[in-house]
Amino acid sequence: MALNHLRLLCPLLCRSLGRQVRCPVTATTRVPVLCPNTIRYPAACTRLYATKKAKAKAKGQSAKINIKSALVEDIISLDEVNEDMTAVFNALKDDFTRNLSIRTSPGALDHIVVTTQDGKFPLNQLGQISMKSSQFIMVNMSSFPEATVAATRALKESSMNLNPEVDGTIIKVPIPKVTREHRENLAKMAKQFTNKAKDSLRKVRSNAVTQVKKAKEVHSEDTLRLIEKQIQQMSDNFSTDIDKQLAAKTKELLG
Repeated sequence: MALNHLRLLCPLLCRSLGRQVRCPVTATTRVPVLCPNTIRYPAACTRLYATKKAKAKAKGQSAKINIKSALVEDIISLDEVNEDMTAVFNALKDDFTRNLSIRTSPGALDHIVVTTQDGKFPLNQLGQISMKSSQFIMVNMSSFPEATVAATRALKESSMNLNPEVDGTIIKVPIPKVTREHRENLAKMAKQFTNKAKDSLRKVRSNAVTQVKKAKEVHSEDTLRLIEKQIQQMSDNFSTDIDKQLAAKTKELLG
């Protein structure tokens, strides 16, 4: 008789213990079976939280936009915008080459532009440049003697800290020793050229966005917003390239 009562109570006791004994579980943890007829509880779900590093990475990686220029040519020519931004970047590289050279070679004077009555010309098109020593360059202006004065002025006004001497149609150019102070001044100039390029880049972007906004009466707001994001993305890419150009030039100048 007592054995029969015990058999009837066993399932009830197991259910009671199953409700009370619940250990913390994970996605792979199961509640142990205490008795044959015990109710099995489902495994608890574990919530995974993103780390700070993962959140920062996701925040910095916005979806890239790639609109085909032909699809929006009635609103704006993205190819022309890209060409204008490329022109700004190339102008910066030209400024670096023309004004921030510290090389002591005949080619170091090639970039100098001479302003004459007939227009502007590179120095190497007006005179024959030759290296007489590691610290002395000679410019023979016999082919265009009338441009000798203008060439001398252009050499003096360059950022290379030159003090040319004129002997007839011959311009003698002593190359000064490049000091640390001169290198630092050139690095400052590089930063100024970079800021100027970024201002020009922002102007190109602003003009493009203004042109896009003019089409708001014809095209949907979502379409125009997408094009604006494309233009901003193009501007950001060129801005990154400009920063890389500055970093490389600064390293070259400061050594």
